[in-house]
Amino acid sequence: MNDYTLEVHGCHKYDATGAISEPIYLSATYRHPGYKQSTGFDYGRVANPTRKELEDVLAKLERGQRAWAVSSGMAAINMVLHLLNPGDHILLSEDLYGGTVRLVNDIYKKYGLTFDYVNTADLEATAAKIRQETKMIFIETPSNPMMLVSDIRALAALAHENGALLTVDNTFLSPHFQKPLTLGADIVVHSATKYICGHNDIIAGVIAIADADAGYGKDLELYIKSEGPNLTPIDSWLLLRSIKTLGLRVERQEKNAMKIADWLKRQPTVTDVYYVGLPDHPGHALHKSQATGFGSMISFKVKSPELAIKVLGRLKLIAFAESLGGVESLLTYPIAQTHAEMPKELLARTGLDDRLLRFSVGIEDPEDLIADLDQALNS
Repeated sequence: MNDYTLEVHGCHKYDATGAISEPIYLSATYRHPGYKQSTGFDYGRVANPTRKELEDVLAKLERGQRAWAVSSGMAAINMVLHLLNPGDHILLSEDLYGGTVRLVNDIYKKYGLTFDYVNTADLEATAAKIRQETKMIFIETPSNPMMLVSDIRALAALAHENGALLTVDNTFLSPHFQKPLTLGADIVVHSATKYICGHNDIIAGVIAIADADAGYGKDLELYIKSEGPNLTPIDSWLLLRSIKTLGLRVERQEKNAMKIADWLKRQPTVTDVYYVGLPDHPGHALHKSQATGFGSMISFKVKSPELAIKVLGRLKLIAFAESLGGVESLLTYPIAQTHAEMPKELLARTGLDDRLLRFSVGIEDPEDLIADLDQALNS
């Protein structure tokens, strides 16, 4: 089934009422027909019909065998890190969402997990960091916020040759534009708060896996059932509603982003533009080989930190706010927001500094967005 059709119709089965919209099942528990008999639903933490519909759709969109909808993107990453044991080693992209770095550095380090950050866009450098204890490679591509592109196929092969799993944070592109499981990845995570939701109104996360019968699949099933990070029925329904317009939204956002990135490159106050859709981006060709779209995340540097701060205060249409992926355009100052707790050595290695702004392009008229940027940057 084509993604547009799947996004609209999902796995919906009509009930006796013929309702087009999936019902919201708010029951915490379910009546059994008899002893050792079940409708397939026993207790709301373990399974809920509305959430199951969402999870089935997400698995199909990612071309995976199983998906879970959980309470946040960080909950999804936390569940995946549960797959590692004390003494295990994980390699992570050195350009990475700051919350993931905080989770690994401040929490999992206490439980005996060892880790290294590496430029996963450099396959040789990544291979050089592999140890006998390495059990997972965790990447973002494009990365947050420097837009580095990592080779999913090559990293999957590298991980599997060494008995490790490849996990891909697919938040920046959504399953409409990139399907890492089809390229060899084992696990995909999303902050579904972003493009999958697209309306800046709920917090949610997604885990999708290639093999439900593999050990890691069975372990994730156990951890999620036991710890209970599951998404609520109402939020599950809201995500189902949002997915119906996923393709339309992200393609409109990408079209806007391409126009805005080209405009930014011509501004005297802008020194660098990082957008994978630009032909001169170092990862442009690789990205085209593994994704069907470029997304709508742009990072750019202005001439001075003072100007960056002034720009944030001058915005009229675009909101100065954290997050990304919604229909409303947002401008973020990573060094003070999403990456505020990033270790200084990682900031230095990636080039993330106090001149960098990250722009999540929405679905507004691109000329209106450019006019707002123009007055903020060049007034």
